[in-house]
Amino acid sequence: MTGDAPTPEVRAHEASAVAGGAIEVASGASGAIRVATLRDGAQRPAEVARRLAEFLAKAETSLDLAVYDVRFETDAGGLVLASLLSAAQRGLEVRLLYNVAHPGPIPVPPPPETAPDAIESLPVPTRGVAGVPDLMHHKFVVRDGRSVWTGSTNWTDDSWSRQENVVVTIDSQPIAYAYSLTFDQLWESGRVAHSGADPRSETVNGHRVRAWFCPEHGEPLSHRVAKHIGKAKERVRIASPVLTSGPILATLVEVVNEQRCDVTGIVDDTQVDQVFHQWQTNGVSEWKVPLLRRIIEGAEFHGKDSIPWTPESLHNFMHAKLVVADDTTFVGSFNFSRSGEQNAENVLEIRDAEIARHLAAYVDELRGLYPLATPPG
Repeated sequence: MTGDAPTPEVRAHEASAVAGGAIEVASGASGAIRVATLRDGAQRPAEVARRLAEFLAKAETSLDLAVYDVRFETDAGGLVLASLLSAAQRGLEVRLLYNVAHPGPIPVPPPPETAPDAIESLPVPTRGVAGVPDLMHHKFVVRDGRSVWTGSTNWTDDSWSRQENVVVTIDSQPIAYAYSLTFDQLWESGRVAHSGADPRSETVNGHRVRAWFCPEHGEPLSHRVAKHIGKAKERVRIASPVLTSGPILATLVEVVNEQRCDVTGIVDDTQVDQVFHQWQTNGVSEWKVPLLRRIIEGAEFHGKDSIPWTPESLHNFMHAKLVVADDTTFVGSFNFSRSGEQNAENVLEIRDAEIARHLAAYVDELRGLYPLATPPG
C-alpha cells in the first residue's frame, strides 16, 4: 500500500487494530432496532463482515442489496460473498444494485473502489445505477421484506476497520417496505434522479421511526434535521465528514450564537479543508464559509486528519453520519451536505432515548480521540 507515510496517530490506531476490539451495539425500541458503532482500529474487517454475512444468512425468501462501495475480493469480503452465493443457491431472489462511476471529480465523498466487472460476474441479477454527477450512495439490504441493514458503512476492509462508521438494523415490515419501494425505483430506472419513497412515520414497538430517501426528499430532509436542531433543549451531537447543507448550517449558527443547548460534534478535517477550498474558489457557495467556520470554532468541533484520498492510499476517513437532537436521531448514508440532498441516500429518523444516548456518547468518544478541527485560514 502506497501513499502518505503513517502519522503517529495512524500507527497508534494500527496497533489497536492488531489487538482487536469489540463492536459496540445498542438496542432500542424493545430490541427491534440495533445500532453498532465502529472506530478506526477497534475491530478487524472480518468481525464486521461476519455480522453482515450472518444477517444475509437469515434470509428465507429474498435479499435486495444497494451498495455504493463493495469489495468481495478480500478475505473479509469473501465471507459476505459466500453468504450471498449461498442465498442464491438456496433459491432465494437476490438482486444487487451498485454505483456506476463517472469521470467527473468527486472529492466528497471519495469515489468507490467497486470493480464493475467483478460485480457483473456474480451469478445473481445486478444493476449499475448512474447519477452523473449524483451518486447511488446507499449501503442497505432489505431481507425478506421485513428487516433492513443500513447506515454509513461501505463493504470494504478499510470501511470495516479503519473508519468511524455506524450500522443500523431494524425489524419492521413498514420500514422495509419503504426501502423496497426505493430499491425498485432504482432497479427499474437505473438512475438516481427522482428516486426515493415518501417519508411516512411508522411505529416500531411504540417508538416513532421515519425512513427518508434522497434525492426526491433531500431538501425536506435537511429542513427536518434543521428543525430538530433548532428546537433541541439539552444537546445536539453531530458526526459527519462535512457539513454543507444550507438549512442545517443556518440553524446551527443560530443555536451556537444563542447558546440554546450543548452543541458539538466531529468532522473529517481533511475533507472539510477541501470543501472550504471549493467554496472559496467557485464563488457560488462562498457565503457558507463564515457559517461553517463559526460552527466549527464556536461549538468546538473536533476533526480527524485523515489521509487524502488516492486509489492506493489507506482510506481512513471519519465516515459516520448522524445527528442527535435531544432524543431524536438521524442516522444513515447522508453527509448532511448539499450534494447529499442530490445523491441517492437514506436516513432513519428514530425517536428513542436509549439510541440517542448511545450515539451521543459515541460522538463524544470520537471527539476525545481527535484534536479540535482547524478550518483553513
